[in-house]
Amino acid sequence: MKIVVSGFYGLGNTGDEAILDSVIDNLRSELDDPDITVFSLSPAETGKKHNVHSIYRGWRHQFKAKVKALKEADLVVSGGGGLLQDTYPTRIIFGPLPYYLLIVFLAKLVGTKVMFFSQGIGPVTTPYGKALMKVFGNMADYVTVRDQYSLDYLRDLGVTRPEAEVTADIVYAYQMKEDDTAYESLPLTGAEKIVGVSVRPWFEAEEYKKEMASLLDDMVQSHGVTPVFLPMEGHADKQVSEDVQNYMTHGEAAHILPETLTPNQYLQFMKHCEIVVGMRLHSLIFASLHGVPFAAVSYDKKVEALAKRFDLWDYAVSLDDFTKDALLPSVTTLYKKRSTLTPHVETVRDELKSEALRNVHVLQERFRRK
Repeated sequence: MKIVVSGFYGLGNTGDEAILDSVIDNLRSELDDPDITVFSLSPAETGKKHNVHSIYRGWRHQFKAKVKALKEADLVVSGGGGLLQDTYPTRIIFGPLPYYLLIVFLAKLVGTKVMFFSQGIGPVTTPYGKALMKVFGNMADYVTVRDQYSLDYLRDLGVTRPEAEVTADIVYAYQMKEDDTAYESLPLTGAEKIVGVSVRPWFEAEEYKKEMASLLDDMVQSHGVTPVFLPMEGHADKQVSEDVQNYMTHGEAAHILPETLTPNQYLQFMKHCEIVVGMRLHSLIFASLHGVPFAAVSYDKKVEALAKRFDLWDYAVSLDDFTKDALLPSVTTLYKKRSTLTPHVETVRDELKSEALRNVHVLQERFRRK
C-alpha cells in the first residue's frame, strides 16, 4: 500500500516529530510493508531517519514530484496534529490552513483518497479560513480527530460530508525505546526532585515568563525541587526557557535540556519527573505516557481538552489567567498528591493508547487494498 503522509514535519517541532515517529512505526506494525512518502521541510533528514521516501513540502520546490507522489498513492494521510487552523497569518495559498487543504485538493484532483488522521481542529476564525474548510474539508474520505472538541468544531465549520470519529492523538501509541541521553546530559546526582517545565513563545507576550519564574522560585524554596526546561521546538523554546530562568531568583537551581534531543529522548526524560508544568501539548502527553501528573498552562483548547480528559483541569489555568498566585496552590497540591494521582493518569493513558491505535485500524478497514 502506497501512503503519502502530509503534516508539519521536518521543522524541528518535537511534538510533530513524535507524531511522525508514531504514524510510521504503527503503519509498519499494522500493515504489510507499506510504501511511505513523507512531505517534509527537511526531506533528506526525514528520509534517512525513517527510511522512507521524502519530498520537500513547500510549493517552491519539487511541485511535480509532490503531484506524482499524490497520483501514485493509494491514500494521503493528512496529519496528525493541529494542522487545520488559521492562528497564524493566512494568505491565498500560504499559511497552514490553505497549504494542507490544497494538498487535499490536489490528491482528490488526481483521484487519490484522503484521510484526516488523528487531527486537532481549529481555531479557524477568519471568513476565508471558514470558506476553505467548508469547501475543501468536505473532500476528505474519512476523518479521525483526537478529541470531542475537534469533532464538534469540524461540524460547526460545515465539514459534514465525510464520516468522522473521535480517537486520540497518535502519540499515545508511541513505540518507546530505552534512551537516557537527556537525563545524562545534565549535571545531576540522582537525588533531585525534578519538575519538568515546558514553555513556548506566545506572540509578543512577556509577562507570563515572569509569572512562571516566580512560580518555579516558590517551588524551589518550598519543596527543594529542581526545575528542568524541555525546549520542544528548538531554539524558540530554548530562548523562552532561558528568559524564564533569567527572571528566576533561584535560576541556578534550574537546568535546560539540549534543544537537539529526539522525541524519544525527551519522552524518556519524563520518567525522572515528579510532575510537569507545561504549555506544549506534547510535553503533557509525554508526561502522561510515564504516568506523571501535570499542570497545564492552556494557550489553546487542545491543551484544555487534554487536561480535562485526565481530570487534571482543576490543577490547570488558561494562559490569559496565568499568574503565580493563580497556579501555585494547584501546583502545590498536585506535587503533594502526585503519587496518588499516578494510577489514574496511567488508567487514562492506557485508554488513550487503545483509542490512538484506532486511527490505524480505521485506515486498515477503510483504505487497505483488498
